Amino acid sequence: MAFDGGNIWVPSGSNTVTKLRASDGTLLGTFTVGYSPITAACDGANVWVVNGGGSTGSVTKLRASDGKNLGTFYVGVAPIGIAFDGANIWVANSNSGTVSKLRASDGTLVGTFNTPAGPYGLAFDGANIWVTGAPYVYELRASDGAQVGFFSLQTNTIGVAFDGANVWLAGLNINAVEKM
Repeated sequence: MAFDGGNIWVPSGSNTVTKLRASDGTLLGTFTVGYSPITAACDGANVWVVNGGGSTGSVTKLRASDGKNLGTFYVGVAPIGIAFDGANIWVANSNSGTVSKLRASDGTLVGTFNTPAGPYGLAFDGANIWVTGAPYVYELRASDGAQVGFFSLQTNTIGVAFDGANVWLAGLNINAVEKM
C-alpha cells in the first residue's frame, strides 16, 4: 500500500489498484495497472505500482490526483520492493538479484545494481537505500548505487523501514524485529 498525503492506494491481484480516501475509507477509484500488482510507493505527485507477475517485471506510474496512467516501465524479473529517495524510484527485483533505479520525473532507467542475494524490501534513510534479501541487509548509496554496507544476519529479513534515526528490519517466519 501507499499513502499519497490524503489517500491510500491498495494493489490487488486483479491487475488493479484501488484508491481509498484515508479519512473515511470511501472508494475513490479503481485503476488498471500491469499484471499482478503487489506493492506501491508515492513520490509526492504520483503513485508507483510494482507489477510482480509475468516473465518481465514492471512498475506503473499513476498520477495521484486522478489515477491517470502515466506509463509502465520495465525493470528486472519478479520485482517486489519499492522506495522513493526524493528524486528516484528504486525497485527490488528478487529473481534478477538486482535493484533498479528509475528517475521519478519520467521513468528513465538510471541504473541497475547487482545485489549479493535476491533483494526484497527497500527503505531510504535520507542518503542510502537499505535492501533486505535472505539473511543479508545491504546499503547502497542513493547517489550512485555503490554498495557502502553489507550485514549478515541470523534470520532472513523481508521488511525494512527507516524512522528518521534507525533502520528497522522484520524477519521472515519469525516473530522478531531488529534495529540497526
